[in-house]
Amino acid sequence: MAKILVIDDEVGIRQMLKTVLEKAGYDVDLAENGVIALEKVKNELFDIVLCDIKMPEMDGFAFLEQVKKLDISLTIIMMTSFGSVETAIEAIRKGAYDYISKPFKTDEVIIAIKKAEERERLIKENTLLKWQSNQLIMENTIFESPAIKEVIAAAERVAPYRQPVLLTGESGVGKEVIAHLIHQKSQRANKPFVAINCAAIPENLLESEVFGYAKGAFTDATKPKRGLFEYADGGTCFLDEISEMSESLQSKLLRFLEDGEVRPVGDVKTIKVDVRIISATNKDLKSLVDSGHFRNDLYYRLNVIPIHIPPLRERKEDIIAYINMRLEKAKKEISKEAMSVLLSYPWHGNFRELRNLFDRLFIFSSDNKIDIDDLPDYLFMRSINDVAKSDTSFTSLKKAIEDVEREYIKKALSLTDGNRLKAAKLLEISPRSLHYKIKEYGIE
Repeated sequence: MAKILVIDDEVGIRQMLKTVLEKAGYDVDLAENGVIALEKVKNELFDIVLCDIKMPEMDGFAFLEQVKKLDISLTIIMMTSFGSVETAIEAIRKGAYDYISKPFKTDEVIIAIKKAEERERLIKENTLLKWQSNQLIMENTIFESPAIKEVIAAAERVAPYRQPVLLTGESGVGKEVIAHLIHQKSQRANKPFVAINCAAIPENLLESEVFGYAKGAFTDATKPKRGLFEYADGGTCFLDEISEMSESLQSKLLRFLEDGEVRPVGDVKTIKVDVRIISATNKDLKSLVDSGHFRNDLYYRLNVIPIHIPPLRERKEDIIAYINMRLEKAKKEISKEAMSVLLSYPWHGNFRELRNLFDRLFIFSSDNKIDIDDLPDYLFMRSINDVAKSDTSFTSLKKAIEDVEREYIKKALSLTDGNRLKAAKLLEISPRSLHYKIKEYGIE
């Protein structure tokens, strides 16, 4: 059962709560004011605190503030006089979990404690799940190539600091993994890591999700809601696809970066929070600034520490390491020809595309060895656009198609060691058509 600390200057209430809670099986300690209670929580482990708001020497608000400064994990329930609901709500804003109004029935106290116990259980489970998730992320992050090792080294160097980090790179290269790593290596590791996809949340909802809202801010706002910045207090907030953030929200984010305060939608009060911002984009933010689609001042506030993550096609060692890792876990092998195809493919979807391919291969491949026949057709074909980018001498679409076709035939013959029957099968054309094409293009 939970260990509970009761803080109240009225001896009768302290003793009554001690009797009720001990009868319910809880371990209970008492304090007559916040000063004494603070010493107790410094030296003993408590799960839940029942704290009066109005007390001499140190009241409930001051106690809350001191506990927050000490970074002590406590679930605090405030006790307030009947009719002082506004005061209780203010206490919740300052970090209390819940409140009960005096005079209260013993059943109300027990129910409040049970709810707090459930919260404690969920927090512990969530902490464990986060730890397991972080371990899984680290286990599945490939550190083989010199390029990614430089990225990891940079991430570890900047982790201890509070300055914003801007991660750039194509979609799927692992920007969120690097953001997790920075958080995990920082002193904020035991605090929340909150990821927000600025493109996935509709513009009209993003502001209230990020900054929260006050009761009555809009039609369905029947009670106040904490924003994600407030939830991430003490931790890290990862803003993915920051380029998709609306101009009005950009100005609010800039203000937050300057003063560390959030103002919930529909509220007149601000809340001070300590959150490190890591943002990410797969676009050229500077170009968006130059074209007027992104705030210049916000760009420079976010781009304090830039880290670029190179695409997977420039990190062949990581492709090999990831493939070997997946094969080892699945107890499968891969043929030399199939590996050659995977290494020559440009992987525009980066790790996300590579991961999805192996998920598919393991579902549909019945053998213990992945061969060239198991690979999807698109892996053998580069788009005309890819070839056009690499050769600016194209003067016509017909010439471009011929060059692409010639390249495919050479690749197929190379992969099959010159076996024309196998090459024709690979290209999904008849052996006779392949013979004519080889002759037409003068392929040796």
